[in-house]
Amino acid sequence: MKLYNKYNKEEQKAKILADKRQRTTLSFYQYAKIEDPQEFRNKFYASLNALEVLGRIYVAKEGINGQISLPSENLHKFESYFDSISFLKGIRLNVAIEDDGKSFYILKIKVRDKIVADGLDDDSFDVTDKGVHLNAQQFNELANQEDTVIVDMRNHYESEVGYFENAIRPDVETFRESLPIVSDLLEEHKNKNIVMYCTGGIRCEKASAYLKHKGYQNVHQLEGGIIEYARQAEKLGLENKFKGKNFVFDDRLGERITNEIVSYCHQCGDPCDDHTNCANDACHILFIQCKSCKTKYLATCSTTCAEFVQLPKEQQDRLKITTEFNGSKFGKGRYKAKRKDQEL
Repeated sequence: MKLYNKYNKEEQKAKILADKRQRTTLSFYQYAKIEDPQEFRNKFYASLNALEVLGRIYVAKEGINGQISLPSENLHKFESYFDSISFLKGIRLNVAIEDDGKSFYILKIKVRDKIVADGLDDDSFDVTDKGVHLNAQQFNELANQEDTVIVDMRNHYESEVGYFENAIRPDVETFRESLPIVSDLLEEHKNKNIVMYCTGGIRCEKASAYLKHKGYQNVHQLEGGIIEYARQAEKLGLENKFKGKNFVFDDRLGERITNEIVSYCHQCGDPCDDHTNCANDACHILFIQCKSCKTKYLATCSTTCAEFVQLPKEQQDRLKITTEFNGSKFGKGRYKAKRKDQEL
């Protein structure tokens, strides 16, 4: 059989949207020693493809990291298959909070040097010496203490739409970029309780070990990340200290945790927390756009891009070589518009 997706995304998207079966979206990761990542990847692909799994999975010698969806009727078989693999047996599966099952449309499994790009030399410190894992109740208890510092280990475009109260939110675009910056930001808090969080927990696994290597003693991490925290808080009736939306790396681009809108449209400044990718494929910058601006700018990030997408394709192909768009300069959008609540 073919060990790669044989349909293009648009064909597969139409197929999935026409399928009325309920699907479940979930994420998982596990640090483990994989001797031959390519061989593992091929067997893994064949097995998951048979279960109609879609999504994005990275395999490396250090482990596995995935975000997927599958027909809910196949979930039990999926869990049984994972239990047949020694290092995946009993692994925590983070099930999406807000999910229509249409998060992914193709299956991609790629072999990488690392399952999360961190820029670290893992041989220079003990990556297994991680921070103390906290459940939702323990997180809330520590968060209420004065000697606790909460750190968001995600990127600026993630934390812009949702975050925990009083968290330090570094203005970074990549996890690799965040590690030395976070270490410097926390220098004055070295003797306090450090509590780290991210989307599903994987970034904190490495970041907490990095901070302990740097001399931080009281390092903690939110087990299962924001996804598991929200689930536990609702189930146990705990105070939910997270505000807004949790950014996710699939076609949904976000799942609502609370009703608070903490961010603003990058074009008009109205309250908004809906991310979009500029409809101009030559730009494709990720930014926040309200429904009104989406209509006005044809789902693009600027007048330049809106005018560009209306040109004949042949003309677009000629101009995109020499034209600079927002996405030519920035990987992810930063807040630009003047907020309405700041107007005089």
